[in-house]
Amino acid sequence: MTLACISADSHITEPANTYVDFIDPKYRDRAPQMRYHDKLGDAFFIDGLEKPIPMGLVAAAGKPAEEIRVTGVRFEEMHPGGWDPVARMAEQDRDGVAAEIIYPTVGMVLCNHPDFDYKKACFEAYNRWLASYCERHPTRLIGLGQISMRSPEDGIAELEAIAALGLRGVMMPGDPAVDDYDSPVYDAFWRKAIELELPLSFHILTDRNYAFAAKPRGPAMNGFLSIVRGCQDVMGTLVLGGVFERNPDLKVVCAEADAGWVPHYMYRMDHAYKRHRYWLPAGQQLSKLPSEYFAENIYTTFQDDWVAFKVADLMNWKRLLWANDFPHSDSTWPWSQEMLAEHTAKLSDEQRSAILRDNVVELYGLSA
Repeated sequence: MTLACISADSHITEPANTYVDFIDPKYRDRAPQMRYHDKLGDAFFIDGLEKPIPMGLVAAAGKPAEEIRVTGVRFEEMHPGGWDPVARMAEQDRDGVAAEIIYPTVGMVLCNHPDFDYKKACFEAYNRWLASYCERHPTRLIGLGQISMRSPEDGIAELEAIAALGLRGVMMPGDPAVDDYDSPVYDAFWRKAIELELPLSFHILTDRNYAFAAKPRGPAMNGFLSIVRGCQDVMGTLVLGGVFERNPDLKVVCAEADAGWVPHYMYRMDHAYKRHRYWLPAGQQLSKLPSEYFAENIYTTFQDDWVAFKVADLMNWKRLLWANDFPHSDSTWPWSQEMLAEHTAKLSDEQRSAILRDNVVELYGLSA
């Protein structure tokens, strides 16, 4: 591959000072803290959450499958670019990546914290830390802030604070405190995101029903297969609930939930709407088919989902965003270029450039 790719979904590794040093002082004693545990290795302990967060999977990019483990990993064993923006440049270069859209790691779990006041304080701390991380290389580290969605009004204020920090988008929690995202009470929030040109992302494992904390049916691996469902549920809620009908310029990212399923999902929504809407009503009457809203308003990110490339012509490929998920266990780093050479071989040059670079440039208003 000779194309300079941009990863639409990569992550940082929150260092020990992320929350303690940047949080509102009244929450400092309760701030998430990294500590060593004899069985877990280095882990984040979070007030109000029963289980600590071991950091093993965060360090797994590039490891053979048989070496991936959840526990027993020390912070110094992890890829330094997770918290050091200078080291991150070499890690990007090794994978043939020109820039990355940066998501959190511990912050994904914090999305499911039941205390919205505490969650808001943690996210504000994270956003301040992330802005300092990205400012070292602002054209290559494109940070997304986090918001608590404690209320629609708070959400608007949080959007404005994220924009003021220079962050380029927002990672949303899967569940807001007030109603659900299809409620018209959020329309002012959507309009503010449009005004500020901040794309909104819903990432896997940020929904209370589809996080690993839930007990899966059958073998544990079956739970891994279910994690995309949380994102699908949010997308269906937005489409069928009329959010895009009322806010046609809203841009939403369905992150790390793969994309090969999108053509069938669009068909299934259309089938339900055309055949069953009179006895099983959608959130409101729609002026277009559900698939048309999905095709226009929703972007999907994926790593090694070769099916997405195969069926690109069955969906709007100008809304497909490739990602390497560095430095997590699902990452394609450092062999992304070899994989993409194979997976994109039958795409046109225009499609290849769009999915690997141009679509994300357009979405976040980056310099090509």
